[in-house]
Amino acid sequence: MTTKDTEIQPRQFTRNLLALQYRELMMVLATGTVLVATVALFPGVDSMTDGVNAEVGTLTLLFFFAVAIFSGAVKGALGFGYALITTPVFATVIDPTLAVVVLAIPPWMINLFQIGETRTGLTYIKREWTLILLAIVGSFAGVFFLSTFQTGPAIPFLIGVLLFGYVLFEVGKDFVVIEKAHNPVALGTVGLVEGFLLAAANLGPLLPAYLHTFERDTERYVGGLSMIFTFVFTERIVQMWFNGLLTPYRLWLGSAIATVTIVGLLLGTYLRRLEVDEAKFNWIVIIMLFIISLNIFRKTVPALFL
Repeated sequence: MTTKDTEIQPRQFTRNLLALQYRELMMVLATGTVLVATVALFPGVDSMTDGVNAEVGTLTLLFFFAVAIFSGAVKGALGFGYALITTPVFATVIDPTLAVVVLAIPPWMINLFQIGETRTGLTYIKREWTLILLAIVGSFAGVFFLSTFQTGPAIPFLIGVLLFGYVLFEVGKDFVVIEKAHNPVALGTVGLVEGFLLAAANLGPLLPAYLHTFERDTERYVGGLSMIFTFVFTERIVQMWFNGLLTPYRLWLGSAIATVTIVGLLLGTYLRRLEVDEAKFNWIVIIMLFIISLNIFRKTVPALFL
């Protein structure tokens, strides 16, 4: 999945950054933005959990950080999976709407980082502008849905359904890859639904599954997904800020989670360059997602249907 020219060497990285090279600038912009927000918006030690709920303490935040690091490693290695892991875990501890809002920040950072790391740029935008536009339209509708229906078990149940369906798809297809079976209409439709799901539930297994099955290559699967997700998450963050969903505290919490995620992202990127056995890694993730989906159903099905 990778080549040696993607290796990060500190001295060369610094020289390229000072020379304003695209790759290094994007990576520093991604990580620097969340670092600055984490410091500038820090609410104080005594107020770190005030905006979550009374039952969440420092140990819970540390647990969130550990989950974020692991999920960042998955994203760095496979090109997707961060929200698939973090969102259902967070949503079982805190309000699901709060989890979706807060977890818009780390994926924005991760995907912007991977745009630079994979050198995905204007060429991809020009080629896939309709996919990006439809994903943004779907995201706009998804944020509206999220701001209108904020309570109840429906959102976590939707998350469980998406996860369970994704697990069945991956296992049923045995991670099959059909090279370059490009269909613009199907891809555009997937992009539209993907944008909605990312905004409404912070989950988007549809587009990765589509590209994994029909069009997978390094650029489209890692850099391409990152480009599309960056546009979607940017639109989400701006819209949620203006409609009041994203408060300064939630922005700080999301940025803090994104900051610790950097550790996992760098680890996963390193593993991807080493070409670790991806089949085994996929199975680990799938088993974990299956367990998470069952746990979500355990908590939401009685409330919705019994």
